[in-house]
Amino acid sequence: MRIAFLCKRRYMGKDVIDDRYGRLYEIPYQLARLGHTVRGYCLSYQGAPGGTWSHDASPGLLEWESRPLDMGTVLYPAHLRRRLRYFRPDVIVGASDIPHVALAARLGQQLDVPHALDLYDHFESFGQARIPGIKTLLRRAVGGAPLVTTTSQMLADHVLSEYRARGNVLSMPSTVDKTVFRPLDKTQCRQALGLPTNARLIGTAGGLLGNRGIGTLYDAWKQLAATDASSHLVLAGPTDPQCPPPNGERVHYLGMLAHGQIAQLFNALDVGVIYLRDSLFGRYCFPQKAYEMAACGIAIVATRVGAMTDVLHDHPQCLYQTDNIEDLTRCIRQQLQHPTPPALLIDDWSKIIGKMEPHLRALTTKGFATGARA
Repeated sequence: MRIAFLCKRRYMGKDVIDDRYGRLYEIPYQLARLGHTVRGYCLSYQGAPGGTWSHDASPGLLEWESRPLDMGTVLYPAHLRRRLRYFRPDVIVGASDIPHVALAARLGQQLDVPHALDLYDHFESFGQARIPGIKTLLRRAVGGAPLVTTTSQMLADHVLSEYRARGNVLSMPSTVDKTVFRPLDKTQCRQALGLPTNARLIGTAGGLLGNRGIGTLYDAWKQLAATDASSHLVLAGPTDPQCPPPNGERVHYLGMLAHGQIAQLFNALDVGVIYLRDSLFGRYCFPQKAYEMAACGIAIVATRVGAMTDVLHDHPQCLYQTDNIEDLTRCIRQQLQHPTPPALLIDDWSKIIGKMEPHLRALTTKGFATGARA
């Protein structure tokens, strides 16, 4: 098949093309490795220079095209329509956010090419969802798509019930790169990051944002720090001016880390913390951090909300009540005293995308181009 993949350029703080990171890279890459010709079309909201790239993904082909947003939101759909007419895809896949999902649906209809939509999150929890009318575009696109993939069964159920999806809805979880996230020597990782080698380290990495629940960890740290002189807090990622990290000699803020350094950080920790709130984002986001920490073999504590509840169902000692400072403090202390890293089944990307590929093939059969179910 000839597959066009539409997405934004930057995803979860990483550059999809340069960093070859995550779900937005692995879907086109693994499809190419199955023998397909795949071309990714990226729009850079941050103004990264445009260009073309070819990545080795034999036996198939994987090529990328990127354009900066400054070419204009009005002009980009027409530009992309011309590029797709030149490429002649058998199927279009739209991913990453509402504009790309809506654009994939629109171009699929205009070019009479079947399309699929990938939802790695509940896009209505994104800031862009506040733009008037954009939620309607999302709901119409998802409701009429021949194929929708989601990162959890919970989100798939939501798509079926709230968006009234008429096509096939497939729960397709993400995963992590186990060549990067794997057990490493704790002391060496601490030394590489300039962390104390003999302390008990509690920490996390990611968006340290108040609306995501980081404040609960900050408050729990105050209780832990007052009673355990051997504990230290380690943080990495963008901070929230409205909810700044705590100060102190035993608080280590590492700033923005490269992908491989995140794996070093997790291996350096005694307990990794995953904080979420009971919000649209918290209920429907994919527990990427939980899989990364579990792949490193460390003890975890996580909010009892959304997909996290299912992922850690067999590990109740890892879960704490949302926004409950005392329960988070109790959970961290328990894991420090009796660490029990969760044993999670983590599939590799080739297996996950291998399950998606037959559904894309089915779209090329007669009857799918207009969004009708076979």
